[in-house]
Amino acid sequence: MEFGEEGLLLEPVSPGGQFFNSTVLSLAIISVLETQVPINDSQTFSLLKNVFLPINPRFSSIMVEGVDEKNKQWKRVQVKVEDHVHVPIFTSGMSLESYDTYFDEYITKIASETFPQSRPLWELHLFKYPTSHAAGHIIFKIHHALGDGYSLMGALLSCLQNAHNPSLPLTFPSLKGAKNETSSRSRVFEFVPKILSAVINGAWDFSWSILKGTWVEDDRTPIRSGVDGVEFRPVSISTLMLSIEEIKLIKNKLGVTINDVIAGTIFLGTRMYMQRMNSEKSSSQNCTALVLLNTRLAAGYKSVQEMLMEPSKSSWGNQFVFLHVPVPKSSEVSNPLDFVWEAQKIVKRHRSSSAWYLTIRLWDILKKFRGAECLTITAMSYMGKLRIAMGAEKGFIDSNKLQACMKEAFQVISEAAN
Repeated sequence: MEFGEEGLLLEPVSPGGQFFNSTVLSLAIISVLETQVPINDSQTFSLLKNVFLPINPRFSSIMVEGVDEKNKQWKRVQVKVEDHVHVPIFTSGMSLESYDTYFDEYITKIASETFPQSRPLWELHLFKYPTSHAAGHIIFKIHHALGDGYSLMGALLSCLQNAHNPSLPLTFPSLKGAKNETSSRSRVFEFVPKILSAVINGAWDFSWSILKGTWVEDDRTPIRSGVDGVEFRPVSISTLMLSIEEIKLIKNKLGVTINDVIAGTIFLGTRMYMQRMNSEKSSSQNCTALVLLNTRLAAGYKSVQEMLMEPSKSSWGNQFVFLHVPVPKSSEVSNPLDFVWEAQKIVKRHRSSSAWYLTIRLWDILKKFRGAECLTITAMSYMGKLRIAMGAEKGFIDSNKLQACMKEAFQVISEAAN
């Protein structure tokens, strides 16, 4: 990847990057770092200039129209870091609960704002007030056109140093797969049916994804308003935490993966919310989840330098696809544990399908698709806790009730598993 000097046109923006920053969609990643001590921002500007910006030229570039006025390109510009740093001011000496509320409202506010196109697509927000979770919060808001979560986590980790020896690069334990001692003949007999299944399922899944993205709509439900421009409407951000140890207990009892338990909980919690808001219809209404699948062939941490090398199995950018996964209907699934097993079956089928490979080739077509839906859910585990963040259409979805339904769904699944 080569970039020119300031002011020169750079490489074309990828189809995925243009899709995420278009007239039909503007998608950003919001990452929150919680600190154990109050934030000292005395070195903020120098760290941004000397450590963050040099990581990748895209952090110093804006998106401009290309020569053909259809495809955009990255253009290097002079960055005024003070324009990208925001420090909200609130009344001092308030209770932790009050600052919890202020924090949620602030996150909701910045999530609803779009980036100015006249400067690089990132912001840093310093919430310097204690909440019930931390002494301070560092909030990164970075446009998805710059890269996906894998790329941006690599960028963040590249800012860190080895605690024992700062001169050494940061490293993490490698992921080692189990040895497969199956004979060659057995592997062939297993491999051929899998290939045929992947091709057949892929053709069906790919066709269905195209239909879902263009013509076939879900029913209007308590989580889908169906109004035009919903992707640009204000959102309300809320979070909840679950115990990883409890999730592992359920996983071991049911013989599934941690992701299966999480997906089953989200599916059940979503259906619970829909039924409580519209009990007559919601149990049988059609509802589809867009699940993000990482398409990288490499696992584990890669430095930014490794990601920028071409070709690379874990190169910088947006390397994921959306899979259209139907949410199980309450009218067809009665046992809470069935939501977990159904999630396992659906996601496993889609992951082994070739549809994701075909969808990668369709970013140019996807630029013409309509935008996002009313509810987005992400999950991240850290220090023995799973934090689920929900972005819901403000004024349409009741975030408090949705959060309560997610907690209840997990409790119901936990009790049923034991």
